[in-house]
Amino acid sequence: MSLTNSLVASFYSKRLKAIERFRRFPWEVQFEQFRLLMSYGAQTEYFKRYRLGAFCTVEAFQRKIPIVGYDELQPDINRIRAGEENILWPGRVAWFAKSSGTTADRSKYIPVTREALELCHFRGGRDVMAVFAYNNPASKAFSGKTLTLGGSHRLDVMGGGAQSGDLSAILIHNAPRWVNWVREPSMKVALIPDFEQKVEAICRRCSRQRITAFAGVPSWNLVLMNRMLEYTGAGNLLEVWPDLSLFIHGGVSFTPYREQYRQLIPSSQMRYMETYNASEGFFALQDNLSQRDMLLMLDYGVFYEFLPVKELHDPTKAVTLADVEMGVNYAMIISTNGGLWRYMIGDTVEFISLSPYKIRITGRTKSYINAFGEEIIIDNAEAAIAAASAATGARVSDYTAAPVFMEGNAKGGHEWFVEFETMPSDLARFVDVLDHTLQEVNSDYAAKRFKDTTLVMPRLVVGRPGAFYRWMQEREKLGGQNKVPRLANDRRYLDELLRINAL
Repeated sequence: MSLTNSLVASFYSKRLKAIERFRRFPWEVQFEQFRLLMSYGAQTEYFKRYRLGAFCTVEAFQRKIPIVGYDELQPDINRIRAGEENILWPGRVAWFAKSSGTTADRSKYIPVTREALELCHFRGGRDVMAVFAYNNPASKAFSGKTLTLGGSHRLDVMGGGAQSGDLSAILIHNAPRWVNWVREPSMKVALIPDFEQKVEAICRRCSRQRITAFAGVPSWNLVLMNRMLEYTGAGNLLEVWPDLSLFIHGGVSFTPYREQYRQLIPSSQMRYMETYNASEGFFALQDNLSQRDMLLMLDYGVFYEFLPVKELHDPTKAVTLADVEMGVNYAMIISTNGGLWRYMIGDTVEFISLSPYKIRITGRTKSYINAFGEEIIIDNAEAAIAAASAATGARVSDYTAAPVFMEGNAKGGHEWFVEFETMPSDLARFVDVLDHTLQEVNSDYAAKRFKDTTLVMPRLVVGRPGAFYRWMQEREKLGGQNKVPRLANDRRYLDELLRINAL
C-alpha cells in the first residue's frame, strides 16, 4: 500500500468499520436513522400539520405523511427561502441547491441544511476516498490533486439571507480548509459562472499541475478533457498528467463514454468509480470497481423507501429496505436530514444484491418511452446503444430518443438522435443491433415489434458535431449538473434538436 493510501485508510479506519456495520446490519442502522429523523421532524411545522410526533412508528409515518414531489413541497420551500424557520427542518436553512433536474425546465431549490452537508454530502466524499484507498492500495490517485469540474451558476443571495447555487458551489463554499490543498481548481476559478470561460481558466491553471484524479459528470468532463488536449497539444491526457489514476463520476451513465475515456487515458492503472450524489443527498458509491452496482449508504441521515414503478399510481405499495426484492424497478423515496419527507427524487433503481444492499440506477420516473406500451427505460437504452456501438466500432457522444406517433394508417416507432464521436462502420447494422438488443432486454418492446405489430424499425438521425452542445447552450444548461435527457415520451426535446441540427 502506498504511503498516501495507507494514511487515508488509517485516517478513515473508523468509517470503514461503520460501513461494515451497516453492510451486516442494514435494517438496524436504517431504523436508527429513522428514529433520529423523527426527533428532528417532530420540531417542525410539517410534522405538526400531519399530527406526527417523535416516537411514531414506521407504519404511522407511512400512513400519515404523503409521498410528494417538488411541486407539493414548493410552497413550504418558498417560505423557508424567505427566512421562515422550523418549516421542514428545525431552525433556519441557509443554503439551497439550485437544480433543474433532467426533465424540468424551471429551477428547483433543494434545502441543504448543516446536517445534510456534514453527515451526508461531505461524509459521502470522505467515504469515497476511504473505500477507494482501502480497495486499491497501490493507486496514486490521492498522491496529487483532484480536479473537480463543478457547476457554473453564481451563488445568489435570496430574500431572508439564504443563498442558492449549484450543489458543487455550495460544497466548495462550505468545505474544510484542508480540501483546498488537495483540490483544483481554485475557488475563484471553480465558481466562474460561464462554462466555456471556466474551461479555459482550468486549462491555463491546471495543465502544469500534478493532477492524479478528477471528478464530475462524464459528458462535461469530456468537453474539458478534449479542450485540455487542444490547449496543450498533447496526444492523450497521460502526456499532461502522467499519474492520472482515478475518475469519480456520476450524474449520467458512464457506459456511452467509457471507450472515449479509454482513448483519452490509455493506462491500465486508470480506475473509474461511480457515485450516486444528487442535490437531495449522497446515496450510494461503487465499492467494487469490477461490478456495475453501487453500495447503498445507510447511515447518512437518509431513510429509504421504494415504490415499484408499475405501482406509481398507488403510494400505499411503497416498502422499506426490509421488504425490497431483486429485479424490481423501483422509484426511490427519501426522507432526509435536509428536510425532505417521503420525497420522490425522480430516479428509478433496481437492487442487484440484498446482502449487502446494492443498487444500480435504471432511469427516471419521467424519462422513458411508453407511447405504445413498450415501457423503454434508460437502462434498456444504455444496453442497446452499447451493443450497437460494439458491433459497429462506433463511439457515441450523446443521444436521445422519442416516439414517432401513429398518423393515419402508419404504425408507431422510435426516433433516435445520435451524435457520434466515431461513426459506425455500418449505420444500418447499428440500427439493427439497437433494435434487437431492445427486444432482448425488454419483452414489452419485443411484443410490440413482433412482425411490426405496433412498432416499426427504429429510425436514426445522425447529429452534426456539436449539436447537443449547441442545444444545451441555447437552453442555458452548459456544465454543472445539467444532463441530456436520454428518453422522452413526447417529441419536444427531439424536435428542438432536429431544428438545431438543420441550421
